[in-house]
Amino acid sequence: MRNNKKNDFLSMSDLLSDFKSQSKLQKGFVKVDVEGAWNTIMGPGVTNYTTQLKFTAGTLFVNLSSSVLRQELMYGRTMIIKNLNEHLGKDMIEKIVLR
Repeated sequence: MRNNKKNDFLSMSDLLSDFKSQSKLQKGFVKVDVEGAWNTIMGPGVTNYTTQLKFTAGTLFVNLSSSVLRQELMYGRTMIIKNLNEHLGKDMIEKIVLR
């Protein structure tokens, strides 16, 4: 895409950030970002046991198929929240509910 001037081009990252900042799309992109952060930070071992992720109003709901893993993750919830927020670049997750 070009601006009004012939040689004045917009960078792709600027276009994507403008596109993502549209209010109707923001919630969907946040959910995708949180899910990607969970998969990256927790790794394939935990991701394989994750059946569902839902992010609403600062709370991340995580459904796990292993009760043993759920119990282990309960002890490290604050560290998980810290690592996820660092990966996302802002404090989006305030609470994690493990089910």
